[in-house]
Amino acid sequence: MSGSTPPTASRSPSASSPSQTQDTITNGADVDRLVLQYLRAKGHNVAEKALLSEIEGSSSDAKNEGLKTINAEELVKTLAVFVQKPSRPGDNALKESSTVLSELSAMGNPPALQTLISNISSVGSEEILAEDPLDKPEGFRELVAWVEGSLDMYRPEFRPILFPIFCHFYLDLIQAGRKDAALQFFATFAPQLEAAHSATLQRLSTLLLPAHVQNDELAQRFRDEKYFIRISRSGFGLLLGWLTEGIGGEAMGAGYGFYGEKGKRGRVAVMQVVNNHLRFDVTSSTSASLPPNTWEESTGLTSSLIPHANGTQSKIYNPQAYNISKGDLKLGPAPIPEELRIETERVAREKAMLEGVPASQYDISLARPQVQSGMVAPTEADMLPLPPNFKAVDVEREVSAIRDARKRIRLEPSTLNGLDPTSSQASAIRARALPSICAYTLHDVPEGAPCCTFSQDSSLMAVGFSESYIRLWNLKGEKLRGMRSDFSATSIRDSTSLRKIKEKKGSSTRKLIGHSGPVYSVDFDPLSGSAAPPKYLLSASADGTSRLWSMDTMTDLVAFRGHENPVWDVKWSPLGTYFATASRDRTARLWSTDRIACVRIYAGHLGDVDCVRFHPNSLYLATGSSDWTARLWDVQKGSCVRVFLGHQGPVSTLAISPDGRYLASAGEDLAINLWDVGSGKRIKKMTGHTASIYSLAFSAESSLLLSGGADWTVRCWDVRNSGGPPSKRDTTTSSNNSHKFGEEGIIESTSDMISAFPTKRTPIINVQFTPRNLCLVGGIYQSPETR
Repeated sequence: MSGSTPPTASRSPSASSPSQTQDTITNGADVDRLVLQYLRAKGHNVAEKALLSEIEGSSSDAKNEGLKTINAEELVKTLAVFVQKPSRPGDNALKESSTVLSELSAMGNPPALQTLISNISSVGSEEILAEDPLDKPEGFRELVAWVEGSLDMYRPEFRPILFPIFCHFYLDLIQAGRKDAALQFFATFAPQLEAAHSATLQRLSTLLLPAHVQNDELAQRFRDEKYFIRISRSGFGLLLGWLTEGIGGEAMGAGYGFYGEKGKRGRVAVMQVVNNHLRFDVTSSTSASLPPNTWEESTGLTSSLIPHANGTQSKIYNPQAYNISKGDLKLGPAPIPEELRIETERVAREKAMLEGVPASQYDISLARPQVQSGMVAPTEADMLPLPPNFKAVDVEREVSAIRDARKRIRLEPSTLNGLDPTSSQASAIRARALPSICAYTLHDVPEGAPCCTFSQDSSLMAVGFSESYIRLWNLKGEKLRGMRSDFSATSIRDSTSLRKIKEKKGSSTRKLIGHSGPVYSVDFDPLSGSAAPPKYLLSASADGTSRLWSMDTMTDLVAFRGHENPVWDVKWSPLGTYFATASRDRTARLWSTDRIACVRIYAGHLGDVDCVRFHPNSLYLATGSSDWTARLWDVQKGSCVRVFLGHQGPVSTLAISPDGRYLASAGEDLAINLWDVGSGKRIKKMTGHTASIYSLAFSAESSLLLSGGADWTVRCWDVRNSGGPPSKRDTTTSSNNSHKFGEEGIIESTSDMISAFPTKRTPIINVQFTPRNLCLVGGIYQSPETR
């Protein structure tokens, strides 16, 4: 599959020798003369005059055609096909533009010809192929027909090949100055790929000039990096057979297109991209032995997305090789300090005696996750530095966690497996398996509200608005009163005097003003847990700052500066004190509330870091990025320990299960990926949303996953269900299973989606479980007039 010079049989008619043309004209003149003599002998004067007039007109056209000229560039392109390297016959001497002059000098060509070629442009085999703009559309059309005409077992592993070839064909046409052909090619084939690659296609559609391609970072990555694709050995053999001989897989009605001259040129165009820009990971697994979604996992421009392992400079294309090199992780629950454990047990026993319940119902082990087999628990020496002495609020938080664990609603979606929907107990079983959802809807917000969150005790709701402010609501209807500003610190002696300086009046809602740009993320502190209302609120904004707000004074205490661009997300560590931010400057940062400068910078993503989440034991930080990847970082060392590749668009939200085993990621490709954190492998891919996914949340048992998105729905997913082939939710599907992005009625959902809760017109921007497994969601009503 080399890009060698095309065979002589495919040369252009413009290369025909003058002697052949002259012989053709002479033979035609002899025949015409004999016919004229025959007509004259038979007395057909009218026919003789008509034929003579036609001959004279044809002769004039032939002379004009013979005098037709071509420009210098076409001449060089035509002649370049026949120039071979003396050292390697069959190779095009002008294949590389950087060596054109040196190759011509080695062949002894006249200096005038060298100067002519150097002044025109670089010439090579790819330029010759691009001479006919129909080659690439025909080649891609036949490739699509071959992929869709393949056996069902091979089709999932062949489909990932289509996207990189489409991108390179489009970029080739644009770079060759064939804008109209490129736009026609894009309009014809992009809808078939848009469902999984909408973000990239949108970006490609803005590249309309060669200068755009040269200056676009993504286009240059396609040019400079190899696109990694997994394929089985048998599938690779079939692909080679089609590329070289046009064998097999043609769809019904394909006819002779694969075997004609046009089909051959189209396959050669495809072959050029395969040779120069694709890298295949040929596996020994058979096509039927792997789930269909496995083949598109870890595909893409992976070499720049995966860090160099252990300081080496060699490129890594497979993320699993990198993940294995980083060793095992400590994913068990965080240890509880011994002094805090003793005090918590003492207070828990007192609570049990006061409530008259057995002491076993206040056992501290109820609230502490057990170390599962195969997981390593961290020690106190592994943990982030924390204050040496615990406080009363820490004890209250632990006792409250025990109470929540005892009264928690158990959600077991596995009970729905094999359930007969017509049975008399179906509704009762579904009620036990599915969560109760309480939705809070914002109305009359034309400017938009990018974020919202709820406190762990379900008493407060905070919403960040595009108009640079935050609004708080007390969900219990109580008044939110801050402290007056006209008091003296010396007058504060006890809690009674502290209550006296509270504002006399108040309402159940409060506006917090301080940011100078849209507020993109808010998060309440976890120190009090569900025992008491939170004391602090964090916010992130387009002004490049994160702010810490006091819920006592209703004012901002600190503005954390360091990011150079808007801050998209902010999240507290589960243990408090520390928090992390994600920014457009392609970094995530770790901060401590006792200092104003960041303590760690996590750099490595090639795009915006859109979201951050702490592991439940606080040792690791997960980040999702616009470079289509998620990463797991060692919080203290600042190094990347896992790379998760599988999305086909920016990663917009993350969630880590309470047991620390699973990472869920969702993005603009409308898919939710479930990952095993320990190995870095993808467990399954879940589909069903018809628009961007904004938020994810696990239930307390890590058995149920909730998602909310721009399609106005909240969806429930069975984490432990293996998923499986999608079931059509509508019969309106195309014959080749290629769907238009976002069209109603043709969306597929995997079998592990157990329920969908639609809203009227409310995109869900946050989903969140309470400690007792009640689900709280928030969104903004989207009126038909403002949509």
